[in-house]
Amino acid sequence: MRRLRLVARLDIKGSNLIKGVNLEGLKIIGEPNDYALRYYQNGVDELIFMDVVASLYSRNQLGEIIKKATENIFIPITVGGGIRSVGDANQVLRYGADKIAINSAAIKNPKLINDLANKFGSQSVVLSVEAKKIREDFWEAYSNNGREKTGLNVIDWIKIGVERGAGEILLTSIDQEGTRKGFDISLAAAAVKVTQVPIILSGGMGSVNHLNDVVKKTGIEALAIADVLHTNKINIKDIRKAAINYGLNVRRFDE
Repeated sequence: MRRLRLVARLDIKGSNLIKGVNLEGLKIIGEPNDYALRYYQNGVDELIFMDVVASLYSRNQLGEIIKKATENIFIPITVGGGIRSVGDANQVLRYGADKIAINSAAIKNPKLINDLANKFGSQSVVLSVEAKKIREDFWEAYSNNGREKTGLNVIDWIKIGVERGAGEILLTSIDQEGTRKGFDISLAAAAVKVTQVPIILSGGMGSVNHLNDVVKKTGIEALAIADVLHTNKINIKDIRKAAINYGLNVRRFDE
């Protein structure tokens, strides 16, 4: 069993860390680098920075934030939003990101996944999938930070993305995102069944019980956590300690 990764997700608008519910109603939380550094110092395994308005402006605007983050943070960093080409991805990686996440551009041009994997390696390419439940066992993929329907079946899209070279999936439940009501276990289970690449499940973390529930029932190997961290409802140290107590395979912070 692979080690469970605890990932802090930071959604960015302009220069601010923001948070919403169901990817809507965004409110300003604070200065993203202050939060990123705190999560790193508390032992988070990875960070995800997502420019949530990048698709509207056709470019990723996180350059200065990422460059500043990498001065003091030495864990893997994934950056997403507005990456439309190999050139865009190269620029983001030059800022200091370890992985790039793509969604809207990949839906418009799936070959972009191949191009990025061929240029940078599959390990650097994360397919970001925003899933909204339409009916039992069917989720539709959305783009532009949950603003646009695509008509794509999420599970089929994951299979296509992996076949084209995506080395990881960031799977966000629009329905659960920001609600603190728990992860979409049926979504996670369906996704895990169709691919061997790592899946980071995002959306719904409200308590340590939610973490244990989804991992034990689905075998998911990475969880993205945002709202409960930003509001200090739970901190990374407490989550890691609880995971160890549950018998989950997580990194011990003193390693």
